[in-house]
Amino acid sequence: MTIYTGDCREIMREFLPETVDAIVTDPPYGLGFMGKDWDRSSTQAEHLAWASEAYRIAKPGAHLLAFGGTRTFHRLACAIEDAGWEIRDCLVWAYASGFPKSRSISKSIDRMAGAPRALGGVSGTKCADFPAPCSGHVGNGRTWPTHHARPTVATTDDAKKWDGWGTALKPAWEPIVLARKRTRGTVAANVLAYGTGALNIDGTRIAWTDEDDAESAHRSAVSRAKTMNEGRAGSAVNLPTTYAKPPYEPDGLLGRWPANVVLTDPVFDALDEDGESYSRFFLIPKADRTDREPILASRALPASERPRANGHPTVKPVELMRHLVRLVTPPGGTVLDPFAGSGSTLLAAEMEGFPWIGIEMQAEYVAIAQARLPGTQRGLGLG
Repeated sequence: MTIYTGDCREIMREFLPETVDAIVTDPPYGLGFMGKDWDRSSTQAEHLAWASEAYRIAKPGAHLLAFGGTRTFHRLACAIEDAGWEIRDCLVWAYASGFPKSRSISKSIDRMAGAPRALGGVSGTKCADFPAPCSGHVGNGRTWPTHHARPTVATTDDAKKWDGWGTALKPAWEPIVLARKRTRGTVAANVLAYGTGALNIDGTRIAWTDEDDAESAHRSAVSRAKTMNEGRAGSAVNLPTTYAKPPYEPDGLLGRWPANVVLTDPVFDALDEDGESYSRFFLIPKADRTDREPILASRALPASERPRANGHPTVKPVELMRHLVRLVTPPGGTVLDPFAGSGSTLLAAEMEGFPWIGIEMQAEYVAIAQARLPGTQRGLGLG
C-alpha cells in the first residue's frame, strides 16, 4: 500500500517482472488541460515508454485499463499495442455534462476588424429576465453572483453572416482502452497458472431493478433466440426457442451482462421505443463533493500537510473506478496505477479489498491521495 513520488517510467524499472495483476490508470491526455504542465505533452513515444514497463511487470494475461482523450487516445492505443499489449476493447464513459470550449467565429471576425460589439439581450439581473434557463448559482462550495453575462451582437456584415458558428463540440464522453498482456497457452490454462486473463463478469453485472426488469430481459432473450433459430432452420444445429428465466436477485449479485458503455448522467436513463430503460448500463454519478474532499484519514497527518480539498482537475468518480478495478482484478490481485493523481483508483482498490501500488509525479497530488487513504506509505523510490 505505497504511493511512490516520481516518474513512473523510472520507478517501474525497479519492479520485479510479472508481479502486477491489473493496471488501471488515467495517464495525461496531452491537451494542456487547465494550463497544467503535466498534461502539455503526451506523445505516442511517451505512452510507449510507460506501457512497455507496465507490460514487463504485469503477469501474463493481466489486463490494463487506460483513460484517454477523444482527440489523442489513438496515440495511447497505438503505443499500448506497440508495447506488446493486445487491445481487447474500448469502453465509453459517457457523461454528457461537459463544458464546450468553442471559439465564436463571429466574435473573432469582429475582433479582426477592430469592430466593438454591442450588448444585446435584456438588462435585468434576475434569472427570470433572461430567455436561457438558469442552471443555479451555488456550486463547488461557493455562491456565484446573481447577474448573468449579457450576450453581444455582431457588428460587421461578415460577423453577422457567421454568427452561431464555432470550433468545437461539447465533450460528452471519454474512451477507456482495455488491453491484455498475452497469455501463456489458453486463457483457461493462464487463469489456473497466474490467476489472470479473464474478466469478472458476474462481479460487474448490472443488477435487475425489479421482477418486471428481469421478466423484460427474459422476453427479449427468448425473442432473440427464436429469431436466430428461425434464421437457421434446416441447419445441422438449431438454437433453442426458449431460455431459462434469468434469476432476479434482490442483493444484486446477478443481472445483465456488463457492457462497454458506462453512463453518468440520468438524462440517459430514459425509456426506449420498447419501453425498456437504460438500466442495462452501469449508471454512476460524476465526481462529487465526496470525491473532492479528503476523508478523515487526513487527520492522521500533521496540520501543515492536510490538504483542504481535492483540487485535481480531472478527478474520476470513485464508483466508476471501483467498477473498473473489480472488472479486471482477480481475487487478491494487486492493482497498479502509474498515474495515481489524487488516488481515486487506489481508493477504489482499497474499498474493493485489493492490494495496490500507486505512482505519481506531482507531490501535491500525492499528499491528497495520502489524505484519502488510511495507512498509506509514502516512498520516493525502491532502492
